Amino acid sequence: MLFKLLDLAGTFAFAISGAVAARQKKLDLFGIITIAYMVACGGGIMRDLCIGAIPPAGLVDWRYLALSLVASMLAIAVYPVLQRLDHPVQMFDALGLGFFAVFGAHKALAYGHNVQVAIVLGVVSAVGGGAMRDVLLNRTPLILRKEIYASAALLAATLQVSGEQLELPADWLPWFGIVLCFGLRYLAMRYHWNLPRFPRGNG
Repeated sequence: MLFKLLDLAGTFAFAISGAVAARQKKLDLFGIITIAYMVACGGGIMRDLCIGAIPPAGLVDWRYLALSLVASMLAIAVYPVLQRLDHPVQMFDALGLGFFAVFGAHKALAYGHNVQVAIVLGVVSAVGGGAMRDVLLNRTPLILRKEIYASAALLAATLQVSGEQLELPADWLPWFGIVLCFGLRYLAMRYHWNLPRFPRGNG
């Protein structure tokens, strides 16, 4: 139940980020709902297909679509308020990042996959929907920028997998990764922390 709640919370946060981004691009109602749903469920659907959880939860569980609809209506209704936030799309995206990284890693382990698969699919769960959003909205995906983004999801997924391997208490373990992921992403946005880039060679 805890992990299902984490998954739904991440779904709602990602759906808001998608709806706000679509609203900024002046899409119509259908476009806003479509982007919100894709951000909320895209990464999870890719994860479920990879681990054999078929059909994917994002397609058969009505709650995912319902949360996307609610998030879309909320983003439209209070859009001026959300716009007052500092980078609202990135803020809600950072919130969903930790939830999905932790849940994705946990679900991959629960389906019998090894540590490597769990960590990789935890990251895919977290960044997949956002990458789809940015491509459709003609933006450079966050995962390809120099910002600390996928590395924050990697940290959360690794902590979750390591904790489960060590059999740490399941009631607080996910929160540890979620808080660290959001904290790292928030600090990176606030203080402009970036991964290193390398100069082009002469060849």
